[in-house]
Amino acid sequence: MEGEGEEEDIVCLDESFFIDDNYQLTTFTFGSQVIELLCLQSASTDFDLTGQLVWPGAMLLNDYLSKNAELLQGCTVLELGSGVGITGILCSRFCSKVVLTDHNEEVLKILKKNIELHASSENSKCCSGLVAEKLEWGNSEQIGHILQTYRPMVKHSMDEEVLHLHYIILGKSSICLLFDTVEKLLRNRREGQCKFILAYISRTKTMDSLVISEAVRCGMQINELVGTRSVVRNLEGVIFEVTLKKQDE
Repeated sequence: MEGEGEEEDIVCLDESFFIDDNYQLTTFTFGSQVIELLCLQSASTDFDLTGQLVWPGAMLLNDYLSKNAELLQGCTVLELGSGVGITGILCSRFCSKVVLTDHNEEVLKILKKNIELHASSENSKCCSGLVAEKLEWGNSEQIGHILQTYRPMVKHSMDEEVLHLHYIILGKSSICLLFDTVEKLLRNRREGQCKFILAYISRTKTMDSLVISEAVRCGMQINELVGTRSVVRNLEGVIFEVTLKKQDE
């Protein structure tokens, strides 16, 4: 038979084949704070571009922060997994400096566009402290760059620093990398002066347990914030506060 024994053609698809950049300007309201930004309305592929959407965890965290804005006053915020930047932009209304990070180059493009959008808006004074950086969880070089570049912005008079992640839908290895990254960042700040706020959307009991166990493995204490458990888009979510355990604990 003609062609028998011949190898089938292998089609290699470029990353751009999966990219949907049909962003829409969308309005979100959290308490008295109104945020307009560019984002996708739904995911079109399984390619690693989940950061193009606003996920339930981001809504959960932004609702919490808008009701507890005093927690952000005078803080420096480093966001892990910023996506389109909705949480970082909200934080910038209350903080002097917010560093938004993501690992995907395409997501970083829309993140930077949204920073530019807010820099030119009526809230430009509030958003002047927004910057975007690439950070892949577990990447020591990129973590080192973040620490070296932004350590000078931390004033000695600052009461507290905050890191936060706005949602989590990850495999086991990614959760491990997340908490390894958080541990490194927390240990490079003044003891007791930095915490990690995690908005977690529950999907499986196994993942729920893993989040707790990984935090403990990395020498951290993880506590559910009272009154934050709620349902967002038919999914149960909760806010955790994560800090380093004291040496005598």
